[in-house]
Amino acid sequence: MSRFRSRFRVATFISTIVLAVVLAWFPRSEMLVQAQGRPTSVLTLDGRRLFEVSETKEFSAENRANEANVILRQAVRSSEPVKMEIVESNQLPVIRVNGRHLLTVTQEDTPTGRSKQEQAQIWVQQISEAVSQGQEERRLSYLWRALLFASLSVLGAIALHKLLGFIWCHWLQRLVPKAANNPETGAQPKGIELFLKLTLSLVRIGLWLGTIIYITDLFPLTRYWSQRIASILQMSLTSPAISLGENSYSVINIIILISLFFGLVAVAGAVTNLLRSRILRITSASRGVQESIAVLINYSLIFIGTFVLLQLWGLDISSLAIVASVLGVAIGFGLQGIARELVSGLVITFERSIQIGDFVQIGDFMGTVERLTARSTHIRTLEDISVIVPNSKLLDTEVVNWTHRSPVSRLVLSVRIAYGSNLNNVRSALLEAARGHSDVLKQPPPKVWFKGFGEDALDFQLLVWISQPRKQFQIKSDLYFQIEENLQHHHIRVPFPQRSLHLQSGNLPLQLSPNLENSLSKLSEVLSAWLKSQSKSDRLNGSAKKNQNGDRHHSHSE
Repeated sequence: MSRFRSRFRVATFISTIVLAVVLAWFPRSEMLVQAQGRPTSVLTLDGRRLFEVSETKEFSAENRANEANVILRQAVRSSEPVKMEIVESNQLPVIRVNGRHLLTVTQEDTPTGRSKQEQAQIWVQQISEAVSQGQEERRLSYLWRALLFASLSVLGAIALHKLLGFIWCHWLQRLVPKAANNPETGAQPKGIELFLKLTLSLVRIGLWLGTIIYITDLFPLTRYWSQRIASILQMSLTSPAISLGENSYSVINIIILISLFFGLVAVAGAVTNLLRSRILRITSASRGVQESIAVLINYSLIFIGTFVLLQLWGLDISSLAIVASVLGVAIGFGLQGIARELVSGLVITFERSIQIGDFVQIGDFMGTVERLTARSTHIRTLEDISVIVPNSKLLDTEVVNWTHRSPVSRLVLSVRIAYGSNLNNVRSALLEAARGHSDVLKQPPPKVWFKGFGEDALDFQLLVWISQPRKQFQIKSDLYFQIEENLQHHHIRVPFPQRSLHLQSGNLPLQLSPNLENSLSKLSEVLSAWLKSQSKSDRLNGSAKKNQNGDRHHSHSE
């Protein structure tokens, strides 16, 4: 257990370092900062930070920095050398660039122990170096060299991207002990797998962000825009987004808190799997009891860990009343279905009316309960198909649990015997079939019931008890095969349905009207005359054919 914790801490430490490196890439922004209690603003050239200027009585720090930045951008775009000079005005040093006023060095710009003239000399040197470097970077030779470095950095990032995937798949996943895996399937906990994928994604994102920042830093124009975008992002991520009580939290704080929560869920899942494989598995408790204990411990660890995490984060739990009320309204409007499933899952877990391994029938589905989750129940049917049933359906509809409290259940086999059969032989044949099957329990013993006299058969029922309800259809099939064989051995017939139809001749008590009788009489006379004419014509045709045949016979004889 300690070995697993140490390895998990190593993975968490690596991901934390990667996140810190990614955040460290963000350059400082141009926004106003508070330095020594006085507002300041930053001078930049081509996205590079030069120095900070303070506000004066006449101008704000932001206005001074913006005007100086405009003059420096115009100067660096010129191909001619920039002329820098310091002149005295009103007993203050003034920095001029190509004869234009750039900055006046005031007492507010000068740190303690340094004169205004010395500060002006330092700023002139920094500006001269930055302008010279900016003009160099705008030459064609530098652009070709920068393109080469950009191409090499992209190729290196692609190679590192694949190498990181190989390391995560073949090294970090092996650090997770096998005891933490699922004891039944052998698969790693989903929390650990999700955490490893998340850290790999963060490292790869950090790699490509570093590559992009390095490439954009090679070119003046891209460096300028990346610096502005980074300033906007930094301002968005670090500015207070949520205020709870006396504390304010930025987007970065919220992202780190969510990451720690996912890490907590992963640790809770790993501890639960270790508990299943190392402690609960060696107990005499049933599989359903073990699963119920594991689920309760998992939820308890997540709840307690979340409470401790919020306290360590400096979040006052009492200040969450507003969030809880908002969440309650959200549940009432949009999340009531999910909340219903979660509550149903807790009721099933505590009530234990349905447990892992039970053989149940829900509507048209019949199978074994494989897994109980917070939202649904997984059932493996007889056709080896997984059916996911919402927990609320298990509470709202009737569920047939064949193994509730006891796996012993009774099977009823209906048998129809022909009239005239020996009933003692029938009973013996049925009992022999039941006693000869290995899955039929000896206690309670099999029974034969005479149900009654049917229309064309004697109705019997064979009652047997089994301890494996999942095999009930196979057991029924085996018993029917054996019953058929035993009945043939005892010369007992199985009847099939028969029906007798009796017809009687006589006069039909029908009364017809006089008109209908006259019409029928005329029709019968017409039919009789037509039949006579037909029979007469048939006789004439027959005699003609005989005469023709006689003439042919006479001609052949000649």
